[in-house]
Amino acid sequence: MTAVLTRRPGLAKIRTARSPLYLACLGLVALVTAAALLAPWLVPYDPNAVDLGNALAGPSPEHLLGVDAAGRDTFSRLLLGARTSLLGPLGVVVFSTLAGIAVGTAAGWRGGWLDSVLSRSTELVFAFPGMLLAILVISIYGEGLLAPVIALSIAYLPYVSRLTRSLVLAERKRPYVSAYQVQGHSALQISLRHILPNIAPVVLAQSTINFGYALMDLAGLSFLGLGVPALTPDWGRMVFDGQTAIQRGYPLSAVLPSVFIVLTVVAFNVVGERWADRVARRDR
Repeated sequence: MTAVLTRRPGLAKIRTARSPLYLACLGLVALVTAAALLAPWLVPYDPNAVDLGNALAGPSPEHLLGVDAAGRDTFSRLLLGARTSLLGPLGVVVFSTLAGIAVGTAAGWRGGWLDSVLSRSTELVFAFPGMLLAILVISIYGEGLLAPVIALSIAYLPYVSRLTRSLVLAERKRPYVSAYQVQGHSALQISLRHILPNIAPVVLAQSTINFGYALMDLAGLSFLGLGVPALTPDWGRMVFDGQTAIQRGYPLSAVLPSVFIVLTVVAFNVVGERWADRVARRDR
């Protein structure tokens, strides 16, 4: 008799969960989130306190990461900048995910003319660049966080709605849906109680990836001076303000927020991709 070695089904998941890259990115996401939540209690200085006599001073015991061209403490602005830099993408993800789930579920469940209308509408949004839409909205309503969040939420909605539609179409073919229909359950009950919980992990993984891209888009708008007001601590705004320091040979105040933007975007993308892979592996 030939012995057959079988691989435990949970082993791949365990190895995936212990991936050093995944754990590092998950730790960075947790660290940045904690910094954003606790920033008001951790900042040692007023982030807008100007001290021109101490401008562009390097790291010291008083200023751990030095000061910028206006004499403002870089560490304090980084901490409070995390709060603003994460709040905007969170709003984009929440609004686009909720609206995308509603549109995608309606299109996938009802089909027919409703599916055609909603699908064509999302394709029109796809054809319009999100950054351009955000710039147009900001030009109408002025600077602030609300206008770009609304514009980018509209731009990110098709990604969620298309994914939700495809998942709902697949779920509708499963036997449990027919069983609930025979029992007299309404389409709304089946969607809310059964279909949406089943597709939620996949949508959550996509939303996590969208969070990183939304952070990058909002940072780009702040760098262009179109996002948050000038005195609001924000990583993208810090890069913009640090251009003068770079020209004078002091790049730290601009490099640090740039590094945090890149690392945070990469961390959210890795975590989202890994969650999506684990969900796909579980379904298989």
